[in-house]
Amino acid sequence: MPFSGIAGHRPVIDLLKRGVARQTLPPSLIFAGPDGVGKRLAAVALAQALNCDRRDAGGDACGTCASCARIARSVHADVLIMEPGDSGTIKVDQVRDAIDRSAYRPFEGKRRVVIVEQADALVPEAQNALLKTLEEPPSASVFVLITARPDVLLVTVRSRCQRLRFGPLSAAEVAGILMRDHGFAETDARAAAAAADGSVGRALEEGAEEAIEAREAAARLLQTAGSSTDVRRRLDAAKALAGGAADRDDLSRRLLAMSSLLRDLGLLGAQGGAHALANADLEAQLQALLRHYDPPRTLDAFAVVDRALEALDRNASPKIVADWLALHL
Repeated sequence: MPFSGIAGHRPVIDLLKRGVARQTLPPSLIFAGPDGVGKRLAAVALAQALNCDRRDAGGDACGTCASCARIARSVHADVLIMEPGDSGTIKVDQVRDAIDRSAYRPFEGKRRVVIVEQADALVPEAQNALLKTLEEPPSASVFVLITARPDVLLVTVRSRCQRLRFGPLSAAEVAGILMRDHGFAETDARAAAAAADGSVGRALEEGAEEAIEAREAAARLLQTAGSSTDVRRRLDAAKALAGGAADRDDLSRRLLAMSSLLRDLGLLGAQGGAHALANADLEAQLQALLRHYDPPRTLDAFAVVDRALEALDRNASPKIVADWLALHL
């Protein structure tokens, strides 16, 4: 997929395209950012742009020539992707092999590109083996280290690379990718995207059915807590929230969905545009909830959900967390 097919990250993508077009691309790069937001896609798109037979004047690949197709299928001789092995780490032998291959001129393309997926999995010896190559890469080679945890890398490695930061995608961007590339129906895509925290990978892991159920359960508790001060009704709603959750992770998923709904309520309460809603398909339901959640209460509720999530992380009882939440919303 060329740069033009990647959702979001426009400042970073535009910077990469300019570097390719003007031949000013740094030879050693770190793509840092949350998991599942498109860092690997961008690295592969960069490899395509550097080797495309029909690259445009703006620095983007065509995506269809023989070179682009081979890179997309991971069979191009000059594009090497290193990943953690069965041990979950990248060993020094893998790195030395990549360094040896990068020392030669490209075999079938214009530039050699070495992509290190989950670069934080590099063992210290492997990182040390990379140092000199990162500092003075062969003239025809580019190294791209992909990581969600850049601070795990040695300081000496980080200092030799230009870091590019990839942020979370918007919910609309995640939903669009789910519909375009993974066959999600619109309702399912929006539900999965709303609780994915900007990560396509997380949306795919959670699945649409779980996301829809989590969002519906969160909305029911918000409605009950917003419209009633009766303690019994609130605790019954908390029981439904926690009782329908199979485990701690399920309750956490429902609380994250609630955070997403409260974020949208805050946006609507501040007269923000509906186009920016993470749960745009629930706009009518959110407008109804606004009768009970003015901006101060929405902000307080958001803080309450955040504290509930922290309590779950500390192994608090899901039932106690749900009861406390329902009484404090």
